[in-house]
Order: sequence, then structure tokens, then C-alpha cells
Amino acid sequence: MGETILTPRQKYILNFINQSEGLLREEIQDKIQETYSSSKPTLIRDLNILLKHGFIKSEGRARATKYLSRILNPLLRKFEIERYFADDPDNRVGARRSFDFKIFENLHNLFSQDEIEVVKKICRSFMQQTTRLSPDLLKRELERFVIELSWKSSKIEGNTYTLLETESLIKEQKEAVGKTTDEAVMILNHKAAFEEILKKKDGFKNIFISEINQLHNILIKNLSISSGIRKQAVGITGTTYQPLDNEYQIREVFEKTIIIINKLKNPLEKALIAQFMIAYIQPYTDGNKRTARMLTNAILLAHDLYPLSYRSVDEDGFKKALILFYEQGSIYEIKRLFIEQVKFANETYFR
Repeated sequence: MGETILTPRQKYILNFINQSEGLLREEIQDKIQETYSSSKPTLIRDLNILLKHGFIKSEGRARATKYLSRILNPLLRKFEIERYFADDPDNRVGARRSFDFKIFENLHNLFSQDEIEVVKKICRSFMQQTTRLSPDLLKRELERFVIELSWKSSKIEGNTYTLLETESLIKEQKEAVGKTTDEAVMILNHKAAFEEILKKKDGFKNIFISEINQLHNILIKNLSISSGIRKQAVGITGTTYQPLDNEYQIREVFEKTIIIINKLKNPLEKALIAQFMIAYIQPYTDGNKRTARMLTNAILLAHDLYPLSYRSVDEDGFKKALILFYEQGSIYEIKRLFIEQVKFANETYFR
């Protein structure tokens, strides 16, 4: 199914169906008319292609036929991401503008059995792999990992340090010429945060807001960012989604997320939810995505799994995956990138 080549119009139709609870053919035609004017036979042909290749399903007969997503959990619905981002933020049809409180009903069974089997084959024991390395080699590997994590996580946030400049900063405390002090501080804070979770990794099998606050405090140290749960509204570049602005509601959904994570048995599911829900809630005035990535690694390490450096991730692709989730409630792209990074980490580090 994933190799089927769809036309831009078919991708557009698929996105509409996946963000709905089911649409009649006439409703689909009305929705796409402004962007893709098409005849009834053309639309029927497009829908039949989507049905044939398993992208959608149908219910009912004749004019009462409804076209629906094949995925029951709305979080797992696939969107054609490039087609989606062809429209400017204000023109994206159906984009959500506020927090979806129903999301908690769907924070379970996010990995299919096939995905679980694939990841099982990929994942190795962090403890076993690191204890078999000599002290010198382990030190070098940890340093390499920290450099690459600190570089890429900072780059996702707009930091302009190169990988080599990051290496010089971490290994030699040498700041790059022409860069701001805040950029150097951001990178060094990543290093300090990872060292903290590595030192206390067993303490993250169950997580608490107080521990997440401590991680956030390390990541924002000396960056003129307020600590603690925010008390005012924040905006996110590139999307019309507005996170909650009520301190009590923020704390409530934050606590609810932590309870759900702690109840789950699959550590990869725990880590994945931490990654996208912290970014979604935006509990802090700034540094939310950095905190989410570091918490993800803390959970993985606590369960003897490899942490993620995100070295090979495309920054724009990472941001688009999050925005798609904010606006459409789909983690399809986030999960795909997460699995790719699990694979990359296990193939690249501590060998």
C-alpha cells in the first residue's frame, strides 16, 4: 500500500476523508471543488483507486455510500504530509485551533503487532552493549552521542552551530566565532541534561512532573526562560493551533498524561507519548520540545533501551510531523520518524 503512487488530487481526497468521521461522495466533491474541480466519473475513479489499495473503506450503498478512514484510532490516521503543507496555515481545511481533550481516549495501542515485532528485532540492551565496551571506548562513544544529540536537538530549535562547532564547544569549551552566547548555552545545557538522565536513569521508570521540571530547568539554565508551569498564552510558529492558556488546565492535562504514561507497559509507547504530548501541551513558556526529547531518552534509558540522538532526522520534517499532529490529531508521521530514529540509534552507537 505504501508504494502506491497517488495523484495530488487523490492525496487531497485522502486527507479530507482521514480527517472526517465519514463523507458522502457529494460531500467530498463539494470540499475539493475549490482546489480540484472534477467530474463525478473522475471522483468515482479516484475513490475506487483509494478503496482498491486499502487507503480507505466504504459503508452503505449507492448514494448513501460513505467513505471512511480504515484506521479506528484517529491518532494513527495517515495524511499525505506534503500535500497537507502545500496550503498556508490559515488555509488548511479542518485544522484544529485548540487542545483536543478527547485525545486521552486514544493514547493506547499506538504500535501495531508488526511494528512491535520489527522494533524488537532492532532494539538492543543498552546495559549489555555499554558494559562490553572498554572504559576508554565507552567514554568516546558517550561523548560522540552527546555531541550529536546536543547539536541536532538544538538545530531543530533554530541553533546555527554546525556539528564540528558543537564538537569543539563540548570537547574544548571553544565557542564558535559569529555565534551567540545563548546558542552555546543551549548546546551545553543539552549535554548537562543528558548526563543527568544517564546518572539517574533508573529513576525514570515512573515519571513525575517534578522530575520533568528539573529536566526543563537544566535545559533552560541561563537562557532567560521562565521555569515552572506557564501562566500565560504561548504561540507556535507555522500553525494556527493555540495551546491551553489556563494554568490549572495545563497542569491537569499534564498530570493526566503522566498517569497514562506510567500505566503503560510498552516502554516505546511511553517514550513516544512523552515526545508528542509534552510538545502538544506546551507546559512551559519555552523549551518544551527540548524537554520532550530529553524525557523520551530518559524513559528509554530507564527501560534499558538506546537513547535517540535525532542526528539523521530532517528538521523541517520533524516540525511538520508535530504541526500535523497539532492540527489534525495524527501521529502517523511522528511515529514513523520515531521508529526510524530507534533503528538509527541501534545501528550507529555503542557497537
